[in-house]
Amino acid sequence: MSVQTLAEYIEYLDAEKGLAQNTQDAYRRDLTEFWEFCSLLGISELENVSRGNISSYILKLHDEKYSPTSIMRKIASLRGLYKWMCANEYCKINPTLTIERPKLPKHLPKVVSVKEIEQMLSQNITDTERVIIELLYGCGLRVSELVELKISDINIKSKYLQCLGKGSKERVVPLGSKACAALKKYLPKREFLIKKYNLIDNHLLVADDGRKISRQDIYNFIHHQGEKIHRAISPHTLRHSFATHLIENGADLRVVQELLGHSDVSTTQLYTHISKKRLKEVYFAINK
Repeated sequence: MSVQTLAEYIEYLDAEKGLAQNTQDAYRRDLTEFWEFCSLLGISELENVSRGNISSYILKLHDEKYSPTSIMRKIASLRGLYKWMCANEYCKINPTLTIERPKLPKHLPKVVSVKEIEQMLSQNITDTERVIIELLYGCGLRVSELVELKISDINIKSKYLQCLGKGSKERVVPLGSKACAALKKYLPKREFLIKKYNLIDNHLLVADDGRKISRQDIYNFIHHQGEKIHRAISPHTLRHSFATHLIENGADLRVVQELLGHSDVSTTQLYTHISKKRLKEVYFAINK
């Protein structure tokens, strides 16, 4: 019953919640790991799991030196599962209701300056790579959103793009003049690759060998660009920088929330803290 229940729940995440494949895979790993722990305890049914069993599992995660972020994600996986099980009458009592979440250390995400973005764009990069930077930074896209962009999602004439974010939430993001210029230069190259390799794929980003550009391709490229400016950065660093620079230039928090696709404005408020921190750094650097 339990293995079947897990399979049904993952299917629910895909069909009903519309979670990205990577998120589904993470849930599957977390829940399979928990089920293996339960099996070692001699528990054969998920509905027989107690709050004490879950507390023991969390203690095991701490002993194995999992980070607070990883533990929080695993707890969230269990909460989602048992909420679904109770709603579908697979169990009467939700053992996760009183489980406390670990406190996360407050680390402000890294950002790069406008000058550093310009340095990256001034390097010897291809038209494809320029589009990648412009859409990650100029539109604040997540890397998963960028790799799934379709050619039909781009409207250069009206200067906007549509993307599918977390939870299959669609949002519209304005395209700046630099992003539009980069796209106009890239699209003829894409058309050439489509004809060369006889492709029917309508994804926006196509590699020179005809492949759909992957998340890892983009991670590797951005990491390499970071090395050139002596910074350890990822694609998400450019998204953080996009939001921080908007707030530094007076953008309304709710507008930034919409552009980033955050469901809760408290997530967006993080960027006000980065902005204040950077302001203090500049002030004290000038007034040493």
